Parts: sequence; structure tokens; C-alpha cells
Amino acid sequence: MKTLIGGAIAAVIGVIGLAIWFDAFLQLLAGAIPVMLLLGGCLALYLGFDELKDTWQNEKAITPAEAGADLDADKFKKENEALKKEIEALKAK
Repeated sequence: MKTLIGGAIAAVIGVIGLAIWFDAFLQLLAGAIPVMLLLGGCLALYLGFDELKDTWQNEKAITPAEAGADLDADKFKKENEALKKEIEALKAK
């Protein structure tokens, strides 16, 4: 209940203060809006550049094929086939 009464009193004082110092409020608003736009624009530029940098790093990542993994895969496939044939030969005995 105290919070409700305190909030109502603060709102009434705020409306009265805004009515009395409306010109000062508009000057403050006129000075604050460009600063907020500048800071918001800088933040957007920073986040956009950071995201772009992340995509560049992902594109530059070495894929297994580029690292020669496909050569190793062929070698292992041949070895696997040879072992399968050997197992079949042992099962036939």
C-alpha cells in the first residue's frame, strides 16, 4: 500500500514538474536524442562488424577435405575391405 501511495505521489509531482519546466524538458530531450542515436549507431556498427568477422573466420576454417582427410579415408576404406576379406576367409575355414 505504501508503494502505491508513493508511486501516485511521484506521478503527480512528475506531471506538475513537467508542466512547470516543459521548456527545460524539451531542451533536455533535444540534447539526449542525438546522443542516444550516436551511441546506438556505434553499438550497431560494432555488433555488425563482430558478426561479419565471425563469418569470415568460419569461411576460412579448414575443412577435412582440405586438410587431406579424404586421402586418409580412402586408405582406411581399403584397409577395411582387406580386413573384411580376411575375416570372411577365416570364417570359411
